[in-house]
Amino acid sequence: MNLTENSWKKKADSFILRLDSYSPVLEIGENYKFFYQFYIPTECMKGVFMKDKLFTRDFSLVVIGQIISLFGNSILRFALPLYLLNETGSASLFGIVTACSFIPMILLSPAGGIVADRVNKRNIMVILDYATSALILLFTAALGHVSLVMLLVITLMILYGIQGAYQPAVQASLPALLTPDRLLSGNAVINQVNALANLIGPVAGGALYGFYGIRPILYVSIICFIFSATMELFIHIPFKKPKKGTSVFAVVKQDLSESFWFIRTEQPVIGKGILIVCAFNLFLSALLIVGLPVIITQFLHMSSQLYGYAQGALALGGLLGGILTGVFAKRLNIQGVHVLLLLSGASLLPIGLVLNLDVPPMAAYIVITLCSFFMMACSTMFTVQMLSFVQALTPHHLIGKVISCIMALSMCSQPLGQAVYGVLFDVLKSQSYFAVYGACLICCLISWESRKIFRTIPLAEPAAE
Repeated sequence: MNLTENSWKKKADSFILRLDSYSPVLEIGENYKFFYQFYIPTECMKGVFMKDKLFTRDFSLVVIGQIISLFGNSILRFALPLYLLNETGSASLFGIVTACSFIPMILLSPAGGIVADRVNKRNIMVILDYATSALILLFTAALGHVSLVMLLVITLMILYGIQGAYQPAVQASLPALLTPDRLLSGNAVINQVNALANLIGPVAGGALYGFYGIRPILYVSIICFIFSATMELFIHIPFKKPKKGTSVFAVVKQDLSESFWFIRTEQPVIGKGILIVCAFNLFLSALLIVGLPVIITQFLHMSSQLYGYAQGALALGGLLGGILTGVFAKRLNIQGVHVLLLLSGASLLPIGLVLNLDVPPMAAYIVITLCSFFMMACSTMFTVQMLSFVQALTPHHLIGKVISCIMALSMCSQPLGQAVYGVLFDVLKSQSYFAVYGACLICCLISWESRKIFRTIPLAEPAAE
């Protein structure tokens, strides 16, 4: 039966009161999707059924899968490095091992973006979650039979490498699942999920590790990854298979060149933003990753459970930052994000003071935990705004590649910072507050100078398809 576009619109309008949600299960050509028992033009459907919808079926499955997968990842990232620190007592070794573990993430993030733009993103998530469960199963079997340091280095490198390839697929799937006016809110939700998993993970991990040791954490994480991968099998992410005929190496070279050209030539402001984030990862993020466990467990002599609570406070701050970004999405703009960086850097000052002055260990712990909470809230608000800004500027066919390159470039300084801070904490010991003061001063100076860049950025318009 031949019907005109207007007749389709009339029929779609008549269904508004009877249909509550849109859940596409089959695409038919370019212009029509199968919706329950009716064929409705795609453009009409977008305007009528998706305009105000954030939690569609597929986006909800992505969110739930992220919660489960990131929880398993969170307890592993909490427990494995802490296990190494407790077994060896060396901050230098701790810093070097965590630095090595970040290198594969940096190298594989661009590859993850390239794959995310050319392969079904759902399949990437499923395969990597199953692969992670297999990795931890092998680690559990090998624990106690081989060198602990080498086993942890190899496992953490593979684990972070998988995470580096996994996250671009999640971020690149959002524009395919959400309308442009929901993109900022969707990114805020994903960041809240990350923060929620990182809130529950360290607290649960600290309790499990403190009372029962490392093995229960390994078992729980294996179950999480298997369950998450199985759930992700039911996600539908729109995907158009690219044309064949080009070799993998040629594709990698072409895509990386295209991404770097876009960042360097088309949108140089993104490159400037990457340099700022690199500096913060070098001086601030690396300090938190290495400094928190060393200060809390080695210098203040607190338990693993209390360290887990401190890590949970970091995640709670990230959760609050994501909520605030979502609530005030229409009031926030990229031109004022330097204030968030300044507040993050200034949060290090009270930490340095309690380490410098004769403060009781529990009081020092509380101050450090509260400052970490505030710091992470500001950092998350900055991250969500920057990510949404990049997504708005980038054409859809480049989003996965560009985001993965940004992730890799912004993290490239972090391993160096982790290794240096590990040595500094071993050398300075009770005078480690000097390292904290130095990081605070440098971060505040970088934040103040960055205002010249962010204030000149025009508000982004949506990118071309």
